This record gives sequence, structure tokens and C-alpha cells, in this order.
Amino acid sequence: MPLKNILVYCFGITLFISCNSSTGNKYDIIILNGTIYDGNGGAPYKADIAIGADTIAFIGDLKNATAKMETDATGKAVSPGFINMLSWANETLIQDGNSQGDIRQGVTLEVMGEGTSMGPLNAAMKAEMQNSQQDIKFNVGWNTLGEYLNYLQQKGISCNVASFVGAGTVRENVVGKYNLPATSAQMDSMQLLVKQAMEEGAMGVGSSLIYPPDNFAGTDELVALCKEASKYGGMYISHMRSEGNKLNEAVNELITIARKANIAAEIYHLKAAGKDNWGKMDSVIKQVENARAAGLQITADMYNYLAGATGLTASFPPSLQDGGFDKLWQRLHDPATRSAMKKAMNTSAQDWENLYYGCGGADNVLLLSFKQDSLKKFTGKTLAAVAKIRGTSPEETAMDLIVQDSTRIEVAYFLMTEANVKKQIVLPWVSFGSDAGSLAPEGVFLRSSTHPRAYGNFAKVIGNYTREEKLLPLQQAIYKLAKLPATNLKLQKRGELKVGNYADVVIFDPATVTDHATYDMPQQYATGISDVFVNGVPVLKNGKHTNAKPGRFIKGPGYKK
Repeated sequence: MPLKNILVYCFGITLFISCNSSTGNKYDIIILNGTIYDGNGGAPYKADIAIGADTIAFIGDLKNATAKMETDATGKAVSPGFINMLSWANETLIQDGNSQGDIRQGVTLEVMGEGTSMGPLNAAMKAEMQNSQQDIKFNVGWNTLGEYLNYLQQKGISCNVASFVGAGTVRENVVGKYNLPATSAQMDSMQLLVKQAMEEGAMGVGSSLIYPPDNFAGTDELVALCKEASKYGGMYISHMRSEGNKLNEAVNELITIARKANIAAEIYHLKAAGKDNWGKMDSVIKQVENARAAGLQITADMYNYLAGATGLTASFPPSLQDGGFDKLWQRLHDPATRSAMKKAMNTSAQDWENLYYGCGGADNVLLLSFKQDSLKKFTGKTLAAVAKIRGTSPEETAMDLIVQDSTRIEVAYFLMTEANVKKQIVLPWVSFGSDAGSLAPEGVFLRSSTHPRAYGNFAKVIGNYTREEKLLPLQQAIYKLAKLPATNLKLQKRGELKVGNYADVVIFDPATVTDHATYDMPQQYATGISDVFVNGVPVLKNGKHTNAKPGRFIKGPGYKK
């Protein structure tokens, strides 16, 4: 062999060894003997991982390296932290920054902002947020979305946090809660609020178009707000205007907004709600894939349960809620209005999303939380059962409960079919979101019930749909739990196990990960996740929370210091 070739060969061998082994180096943490699922969806491989400060410092052979802490991952999977694309941990993290319900499922980033965000707030909105608090009490000491997210980081949280700015929050801030078109001046003001939120680090604009005041915004208004977010590389994410009778039309609206605003768009909690609409899922998938083939960045997320959870007020038309909850409360005292609403609740409406009708009525409405102690005895019962106890019709009972509790009352509606859930889970453009807070089965969290998705959504992907149902291989599930949402959000150095990336790392046993939460007993932790690191700090170690709070406010692509 010529000398030149020998030198090249020797250099190559030296480079290979240096890239795949670490001799004598000192790290903060070493994870040994794990099976690496790096988040890209490729085949797993055996390797060790070293963490230095908040960063993945090395991946390869670490048998000769030393560290302040070693974790043995023999027989376990090592993956990037999971991303909750639809989190309602806004208030639960204020109450308890440990984020136990999600941390114990491997979630290291909570993404909030489904139509409603914690800023920007005006004085009236701050007062209402303060006065409408239920089990969790807190001081509203911020005005903007960025101030709120910084507040969480400074207070101390175990998970990372991010948020979209809510289209409904922006509209309420400027237009109010009324069903009125925005004037030109008001549109300018709303766009300025979106601009401010994007520069503070928002991920984009989020809407929730079946609820007032979001419902009062037309497509052109949403396009205008999204154009502002698009300037900063943000995305649009939406609980669409319909998930039932007008599902296909709603998907078309989202695609239209994406095209006109030149923005990536995501469907919140993809579903076909109501038995009459279950057959529409195939056409929805075709709509999205046609748009993607045409060059639009359309994605979706989902929770893998057959019931959704929202307010009992979603049984009423938006017109009844024009002006906000106080106006609704007043209208429900009027006998003529109540009579009309009783009829409306039992109508397959085409111009609004009637979840009461869609779920099949009171037997499929599960009451989850009340503000008034006198009504908490009904928690966990169906609306039909409470109507029987009270001796009133289900419709009258619903209206009476809302009046008596002075809240929208959180309920679960059973709306979906398992066949569609399985069909959606395998789609390459679908990630996951719990649509719930991150709770703990203790203290104030036990004053109300919740949906089992709060404790099981991510564990169920791995335990049920990957291991038991074998719908997709584990490496693909992890890609959809980590790298896919990180890519959609344009996150830097997250969602993938890679040298130089932030050390958000999960260690789990694929053979034992299990969700235990049920509708009857929802407040039960998932099991099988042994260790979770957030920004290089262990927050779950051998299945026990360490009380560490290294979580950060993760800024969107438009952030300006």
C-alpha cells in the first residue's frame, strides 16, 4: 500500500475511534448501556450518552469515562424528551411546578395557547382571570404572554414551557367578547399584539374556533393575524371551526389560512366528532395530504381517547354567549331563552358545534369539575344521572348547573371511534397533545376530576398502540413524540439525541410502560418511565421525582432579545 494511502487509512481509523469512544473525560452525567432511539425514526443502536451542563456532550463508548453521576440503562430505551403539543398546564404549573403527571410520561416540553393564552391581558381581562379562579388560586402579576412564561421559569418548573398567542385572547383584548367585526383600527391593534407576542417568543397564533370569542373571528381576520406571525417564522395552530358536521369545510378553512398567510398550519386534536361524522376521516386525511403534496406545511396532533373534554357550555350555540359568560348567565334566567335552548341542544346544528347532540345526549356527558363546593358531589357522574337525582330534564339540569356554579363546568363528551384513533396514530404528520393540565393525585388537584388523558396520553402511545396493538414501531412512535413536533415548531437543538443538543432525555422500559388512568379513576400516574432529564438535570430518577426545577421558557423563531 502506498505511504499516502496508509496515512489516509490511519487517519480514518483514528477519527473513527475518537468519534466513538471517550477516554478519560470527566462529565456531569453518564447514561450507560442504553438502547438509543435518537428521535429520527431510524433503527435503534446501543451506545452511552454523556451530559455536560445542559448539553449532550458525547454519544458512543464511555466505558473509560467518569462522571459525577452514572445511570445504568441496561435493557431500557433512551430517547429525546417528548413534546406535548396541546397542553393546558397554564394554571397547574403555577400550583405545582413539578409537572408530575406529564414528567412521569416523559414529557419535557409543554406547549400552550389553544385559542386562549395567558397574555396579552388588559385590565378587565386580568380582573376576570383573578375573579374566575376555581380550585387553583394565584395572583395575576403579568400583562404579556412573555411575562407569564418568564414568571413560570423564575417561579421554578420541572418541564420546559412554550406557548402560542391565542387569537381569542388577542380579539378579547381589543374587540371584547362581542360578535362584532373588527374595525380597521382594531385589526391594526391586534396585529401589533401578535407582533409583540412573537418578538417575546410565541410559537405563532393559536385559535379555538368553536368557542366565543374566537368563533366571532372570520377567516380574513385570522389570515391577517397569521400574516403577522408568518413574518417571524411562526405557525398557525387551530381547534377548527368544526370537528363534526362541517369538518371538511373547517379543514378547507385551515388550509386556506395557511396558503393566504404563507404559514405552516396544524390541526389541534384531529378527530371526527359524532357518529354521523366518523366516516369523514378518510376524506380529511386526503385533504391534508393533497395540501402537503401541493407544498403547504399542514400537520396535526391528537389525543388517543374516545372522549373530548371542554365546557358544558359547548352544548349551547355561540349566539347565547355573545358578550361573554356573564351575558350567558343572565340569559339562562329567561324562561323563553331556556325553552329555545332546550330545543337547540337536541338539534343537529349546521352553523355551530353542538357537542351535546354530537355525543348522543346526557348519558355520554361526564361531569368533571365545579367551582362551588355544594356541587362537587356530582363530580364523576353523568349529566343523565344528575338529572335523575334532581328530577329535572337533562337540558334543564345543564342550564341550572351552569347558573348555580357560575362557570362553564368542565365535562367529558364521548364523541369518537377507536377505528379513527388507530387510523390517525400511524399518519406520519400527526404528533400528540394531551389537551389537559399536568397534575398530581394530591392536594388541590383532588378537588375536581379530570380526563384520563392528563395522566396517560403519551404512555398510551408507547404501551398500548406501539407495544400491544403494534400499530407502529417504537422508533416511529418516538419520532412522532419528539422530533416531529420539534421540527414543526422550528425548535433549535431539541427533539433529537445529538451531540450539542440540549439534554432533554427519557429512559424507559418499552416492555412495561403503561397508562393506568381511566374515566372512573383518572388520577393515576403512568408507569414504566424510570428517568427524565430536563436541560441536563435529573427530574425523575428511578421513578421518583427529584423536585428539581430546571425548566425553561422555550422561545419561538421570532424571539428578539
